[in-house]
Amino acid sequence: MQAPRQIVTPFRPIPLDVPEGMKPNEFFNSTENLNDLIHNNGLLINLENLVMYRKALGHSNEFDASIIYNTSQTILNPLGRPVRRTQVPAVVKNVWNRMNQIVIEYMLEKYPDPGEHLVLAGEASLDATWSLTSPGVPSIRMLHNHFIVFPQNTLEKAEIADDNNPNLTDGGQHSLFQAYLRDVYRNFFDHALDLQILKPADSSASCLKLTGYPQGLPSWEIQGGVEALKKPRFWKEYDLILKGFLDFYRTFFTQVSTRNAPMPKQAYFPEHIEADLLFNNDFLKTAKKVRDHCITDAKYANSIRWQPAFKQLIYRNDEGKLIVTISQNSVGNAITELLGVVVNRKPDAEAYEKSEPALIEKLLEVRGRLIEADLGEGIGTDYWGKD
Repeated sequence: MQAPRQIVTPFRPIPLDVPEGMKPNEFFNSTENLNDLIHNNGLLINLENLVMYRKALGHSNEFDASIIYNTSQTILNPLGRPVRRTQVPAVVKNVWNRMNQIVIEYMLEKYPDPGEHLVLAGEASLDATWSLTSPGVPSIRMLHNHFIVFPQNTLEKAEIADDNNPNLTDGGQHSLFQAYLRDVYRNFFDHALDLQILKPADSSASCLKLTGYPQGLPSWEIQGGVEALKKPRFWKEYDLILKGFLDFYRTFFTQVSTRNAPMPKQAYFPEHIEADLLFNNDFLKTAKKVRDHCITDAKYANSIRWQPAFKQLIYRNDEGKLIVTISQNSVGNAITELLGVVVNRKPDAEAYEKSEPALIEKLLEVRGRLIEADLGEGIGTDYWGKD
């Protein structure tokens, strides 16, 4: 049956005391918590402040790791830290891209059969526009990405997720862009972006047969597969996708906020914003619909993320091709839910420890490749050594 799946992933409870008077997501943004993350789960660190670590609250115990741009000691204001690729210095982004390429290549090498494993990687980020106590704000407010592998048999046996789960309402018929602006959205991408490696993919190629996700989102095939990830041109095009999304999002919600507002400052594609968006009746009509709703519904207005919130993903489809997609973020959802996989994390140390040795073995193996490529030095913890 084609439907989103909900799986249960056990984890070892984290013995971390949140200081009295602080909310957990306030504490998780602190330097103290990041130091704990590195000490207990850190795998690799480099001079660019990029840290690879095991996910303590993971999505999958088959393979699950992240790389975070740890600015907790250099930018003490959590609201001022980089939360998307376009905010990262070029020298850091170059290292970041190489690390991504090596880890993705490792996952595809280790899990070569799309019928056996779902492989994905990408970022889920948002601008620093909400207070830290607001629902849906990431627990660590810094740019970080995810590398995840799910066994297909786990997904096949999992229970069907509720279609009305709020975490699944960011694509297809539920999405604001997809419901009212699908053609405008896609035309803007087609006209604005100069793509050579990324080729637009239709829904039959991007949609996973098991879950039916992603739903209706613009997607692109990576021509050349994993080898293309070794080319700087690919990562420039990956950034172009994000820049196009940011321009569209900002322009739309600027019009929602203020009727007939000027073009957003520092737009990446101003000519295409003017031609394809600010002179498009469907685009402006939809902005009016949302504006009118905001005026009469305080709860609805409060739920809007006025600045860009997104998930950008590289994943392998059923035919073994690599696909890129991007979506606006809905409240509280994780990057896996873009592909129709809802993860219910359950504290169960005994169950987690059964899969821990194999998980750590793979994480240390890919860490070795990063060290060989001069992308960092190993971190020692209570669970593994530095070398």
